Amino acid sequence: MAQDDPRILVSTDWLAAHLKDPDLRLLDASWFLPGTDRDPRAEYAETHIPGARFFDIDDLSDARSDLPHMVPPTEKFMSRMRAMGVGDGHQVVVYDSHGIFSAPRVWWLFKLMGQDNIAVLDGGLPKWQAEGRPVEDMPPMIRDRHMTVRRQNHRVRDVTQVATASKLGSATILDARATARFRGEAPEPREGLRAGHIPGSQSVPYTELLTERGTMKGPDDLRSVLEAAGADLSKPVITTCGSGISAAIINLALERIGVTDHALYDGSWTEWGAFPTVPVSIGDA
Repeated sequence: MAQDDPRILVSTDWLAAHLKDPDLRLLDASWFLPGTDRDPRAEYAETHIPGARFFDIDDLSDARSDLPHMVPPTEKFMSRMRAMGVGDGHQVVVYDSHGIFSAPRVWWLFKLMGQDNIAVLDGGLPKWQAEGRPVEDMPPMIRDRHMTVRRQNHRVRDVTQVATASKLGSATILDARATARFRGEAPEPREGLRAGHIPGSQSVPYTELLTERGTMKGPDDLRSVLEAAGADLSKPVITTCGSGISAAIINLALERIGVTDHALYDGSWTEWGAFPTVPVSIGDA
């Protein structure tokens, strides 16, 4: 069970107790890997937690970039949030249909935009439904609400910054992909990418941060996983993954154990693996 913190992670019990709060805003941020043949928007339309809005990670991104779901321009984020009725003074809770997978990406995006009152629902929609809690198929009534955005640039890194950190060893780089992909033993799901990992990075598959029920492990267990991976948490941390989605699970875990100096590499392996001038390592860290 989550140790409820409305700025990090809340339990289904917490959400049930606050579901009718007038300033609560729920976001369904379900997203699926390419090739899974699932439509998150259609699934939302069929079943979602009462009052939830659908947050389309691919649509609410930077359309100018060739990379998938990169951080949107501030103005686009503000405009879309206003249209969704999410703004100043709201407590936001974000969930997904895996348990914990894509929701942390939206949590991180809100933090990047200077919004602190947001938490991930521990266990997401699967846990909520398994407990027999209410769902609906009707979209909520929406009223515009202004959101004040103050972008926090220290929360995101680009390829040049990551390359510098990799070369100098000035940050701890943690990779959320599966171990076989990190080692270069398994192909990438996107074509045209080299296999391997960023030199000097450590493998922390996001699944190791979660329980078998799809909830996040407790702080002590999270620390044990990170220590076993050789993560030096005395340095700033940069997280990475395939395309910037599951990396945010590590950011969420770091926040939960009180490590606040962390950023996410937005382009992640989709950029690094295709970038011809940056080095790639194979095998273990």
